[in-house]
Amino acid sequence: MRMSFFFCTFAAAKVLNRSRLYQYRNKIHYMSKKEIQFSLVYRDMWQSSGKYVPRKDQLARIAPVIIDMGCFDRVETNGGASEQVNLLYGENPNQAVRTFCKPFNEAGIKTHMLDRGLNALRMNPVPADVRQLMYKVKHAQGTNITRIFCGLNDPRNIIPSIKWAKEAGMTAQATMCITYSKVHTAEYYINLAEQLIEGGAQEICLKDMAGIGRPVMLGKIVAAIKEKHPDIIIQYHGHTGPGFSVASMLEVAKAGGDVLDVAMEPLSWGKVHPDVITIQAMLKDAGFLVKDINMKAYMEARSLTQSFIDDFLGYWIDPKNALMTSLLVGCGLPGGMMGSLMADLKGMHAAINANLKKKGEKELSEDELLVQLFDEVQRIWPMLGTPCLVTPFSQYVKNAALMNLFSRSMGEKDFTRMDPAMWGMILGKSGKLPGELAPEIIELAKEKGFEFYTDDPQKLYPNVLPQYIKEMEELGWDRGQDDEELFEFAMHDKQYREYKSGLAKEQFNQDLAERMQKAGKEVPEELRKYLAKGQSDQVPSTKGTSEDEMAAVAMALHLAQGKQHKEGIIELPQVKSTAWNHKYYTLK
Repeated sequence: MRMSFFFCTFAAAKVLNRSRLYQYRNKIHYMSKKEIQFSLVYRDMWQSSGKYVPRKDQLARIAPVIIDMGCFDRVETNGGASEQVNLLYGENPNQAVRTFCKPFNEAGIKTHMLDRGLNALRMNPVPADVRQLMYKVKHAQGTNITRIFCGLNDPRNIIPSIKWAKEAGMTAQATMCITYSKVHTAEYYINLAEQLIEGGAQEICLKDMAGIGRPVMLGKIVAAIKEKHPDIIIQYHGHTGPGFSVASMLEVAKAGGDVLDVAMEPLSWGKVHPDVITIQAMLKDAGFLVKDINMKAYMEARSLTQSFIDDFLGYWIDPKNALMTSLLVGCGLPGGMMGSLMADLKGMHAAINANLKKKGEKELSEDELLVQLFDEVQRIWPMLGTPCLVTPFSQYVKNAALMNLFSRSMGEKDFTRMDPAMWGMILGKSGKLPGELAPEIIELAKEKGFEFYTDDPQKLYPNVLPQYIKEMEELGWDRGQDDEELFEFAMHDKQYREYKSGLAKEQFNQDLAERMQKAGKEVPEELRKYLAKGQSDQVPSTKGTSEDEMAAVAMALHLAQGKQHKEGIIELPQVKSTAWNHKYYTLK
């Protein structure tokens, strides 16, 4: 009896020992009064809610008020698609970044940007010389930290950026895209963090872009990293869409996390980020040291942000992004893409129902189709190698799921309508997929004569700066302070040309005038002339479309309206702009 008790006790002790580290991290903060810092993700607040970000003059007005709030040690100022959308509304992103960063630099608040690794600040891979120049430019403009991520979590796409960022004087924050699958376990992320830290990362970010990371798992990841690397700063970025984020932030803090990304009204909650007021109060009650919030400044910043929405930014904000939904738990799609997803769904809804009606089958409501889409994403995601559902791979998987629904309504097989960007991911041209491809996907690739690529994806994209320098000289364009104009041209070729020609401003003004008219608002006199242009050849019907949006909807539109050439170039007969024939829709 005594021996049996001993063995039972020993077995229980082994089980308890496995969680001792995490339990220790859960309690240690009560003794040490650990400080948790906050970062206001002002850039992502806007781009998770809608499309555009505030103009330079608006950023200049909000920055001092954010500083006066007194609770932020960091602010996300740029990166992601923010600089591209500046070009789309005819403004210079370099001036915007310098203007927004300057007051934070002077106040001792660290600025950070979002960086897509191999894809840098766009949707498609970027040559190494342009990626390297980016860090020199952004550091010179006042950005302190770069958050480097890869949607495939392939260290080969992140580690070169760590080196280049540090050489330029920036802090390299290597990022792990968080999702929840049989592949993406706590052990998977702990091992990934080791590779990134060994590769030179100075900080680690847990980027929970869909907000589906489970709180306890996140705590285990943070605790394990901190146990081995106590001096590595860990920052957590989570979205509120599925509802886990507040619990996740508490678990991350208890496990030893250092910085939490937060938002503020009127662009908090919904599918965006938790509000700093709630997170500050929760952590204060839990025994952490947190900075107080100057509520007078908070209300002023809230009012200013609302005025920017009312000015023009609100015309591109989808009201549904203000709502949370647990439907995102299963499919794992990021809440920030729900606007484009619903637009795609509406575009395909009528086509699918027409096919169903033709076959004498019951038509689907929009909600029924949405649930089918979520279920299909959940089904095919592991078949496609389980990429993290973040830009651009969330769009690829969603597009494949939507195309499967369309194909079935046509009586066709699944995966018969995948676009070149999707195949590029499958074939390894963006990096190594986290999981295994389904046998039917491998067989389909062989049937099409495609070859899989296993080498470093950067090798596929040769350096291009010399040719851009030559063209700028021929055009008489200035390379800009610290080569920032050269960088912008090489990074966003098409958008930069349209910005320089004035076409971008024309396209934006027409789009704005039409949206104001549709909303029943009085259109200012200076914009009324654009209403008469309609869909004229002068202003193409792709007005204001970013590469992100084009990649998200190109396949759906070509199915509904166009065709696909053998070489993989999508052509839409009713779109006169060359935007849709952009080079990265080709399979090369």
